[in-house]
Amino acid sequence: MANTMTEKEMLSHVDHTQLKAFATWEDLVKLCDEAIQYGTASVCVPPCYIRRIHDTYGDRLNICTVVGFPLGYSVTAAKVAEVEQALADGCSEIDMVINISDVKNGHYDKVEEEIRTLKKVCGEHILKVIVETCYLTEEEKIAMCKAVTSAGADYIKTSTGFGTGGATREDVELFAAHIGPNVKIKAAGGVAAKEDLEMFLELGCDRVGTSKAVALLAGEMQENMGGY
Repeated sequence: MANTMTEKEMLSHVDHTQLKAFATWEDLVKLCDEAIQYGTASVCVPPCYIRRIHDTYGDRLNICTVVGFPLGYSVTAAKVAEVEQALADGCSEIDMVINISDVKNGHYDKVEEEIRTLKKVCGEHILKVIVETCYLTEEEKIAMCKAVTSAGADYIKTSTGFGTGGATREDVELFAAHIGPNVKIKAAGGVAAKEDLEMFLELGCDRVGTSKAVALLAGEMQENMGGY
């Protein structure tokens, strides 16, 4: 798949991301301008910037944000409030972090119910579920594939990028074997080279979250298109 994809096609699967705690408005403007210029799937940004980005760029951008980020142990009511505010501010996609403590305690039903609750709030908006694979056993990862599927979420996502590890080939292959047909895969965390991006797209990921894709691919795109 990736071998036949152009740089532009690859970028259309990228959630162009800036989630550092110290991100400035100038950082977000750069991110958004690049997303528009190079046609990324979305910008993934801190919740506090959604309204300003939406007011500045309008419908030219697909805005994604994070909920319960990055540790996941906020109570469900708090996550619901975050989702409601993000959508009111102009966000279109939500990347939520599961309660990893519930997973480690074996309370898979609680995780599933929280996902279902947030998906109900999202409605037609996309909900991606971050399971933070670096903290999970294989059994727990499989259980999360089932929970995400049963709860009706749109994507299962590997990582926040703030844990002890990011996306791996093995985890994406495991997801692909255990998710339902209506669930897509997003790889995130540690996607730092063009080869990483190509690999995850080739493995069937519909989205890849990274802050580096534009820097990695823009030069080649400009050369191939005679100056994009």
